Amino acid sequence: MTEAGSYAELAQGWRALRPRGVLVREVACVGAPRTLLFAELGAGTATATISISAGVHGDEPAAPWALLALVRDGLLDGRFAYRIWPCLNPSGYVAGTRANAEGQDVNRSFSRGGTSPEARAVFTANRDRRFAFALDLHEDFEAAGCYVYEPLRPGFAPWYSPVVVAALDDAGLPVQALEDGFDVGAPAGFDPTTMYRLERGAVLVDYEAELRAFSGLPSSFALLYRGTPSSLTFETPLPRPWAERIAAHRVAVTAALSRL
Repeated sequence: MTEAGSYAELAQGWRALRPRGVLVREVACVGAPRTLLFAELGAGTATATISISAGVHGDEPAAPWALLALVRDGLLDGRFAYRIWPCLNPSGYVAGTRANAEGQDVNRSFSRGGTSPEARAVFTANRDRRFAFALDLHEDFEAAGCYVYEPLRPGFAPWYSPVVVAALDDAGLPVQALEDGFDVGAPAGFDPTTMYRLERGAVLVDYEAELRAFSGLPSSFALLYRGTPSSLTFETPLPRPWAERIAAHRVAVTAALSRL
């Protein structure tokens, strides 16, 4: 595939993996007439489970297709089990919008048990699960290169982002030169330098400062808050060619899993 297909085609791509041992289901969005795709791989055969999600913003289409390609092509490390959310915002994907059908930013709705139908569906499905690691795949319409958000608890140094950036460099993929003034998503009225440290290809996030700053949490931070040791968010540059963005997510995910 050279460009994004429809949501129906994405869903069919996941269902086609069922004969290969991928459990694919749909779960109800609580309070809305739609469902979320939900996939599991390696359940019952591994001691640690990793959460991977994509498509929380409907106008970032390469991320869901890259996640499908990672599973289809057997690139996920077989030593782990996976709980996968192929597209966390299907109504936004269909409309080509950042928000869902109710106008909510699903990425900031994972607080207090979920404030969007999609977040409530995820919390319901994950209620008894614990994860060893979490990955969330995004795209950035302003970026010229790839980068990664790595939240850090006090006293911890970056563990994953240097490996991911090196892997992108080795693959000849563009890496974002993050500088002061680059929009990293700080809330209005907050000084980004108090919450984020910028390095080439990496936004190092003060975990505790972000918890204080935002009233609505992304899924990655909700998982950290509930005991997941580490969580990364990958951003690929939306203006770049489709194949390059798919490749960048593949490289970033496999590099992070090798570091784990």
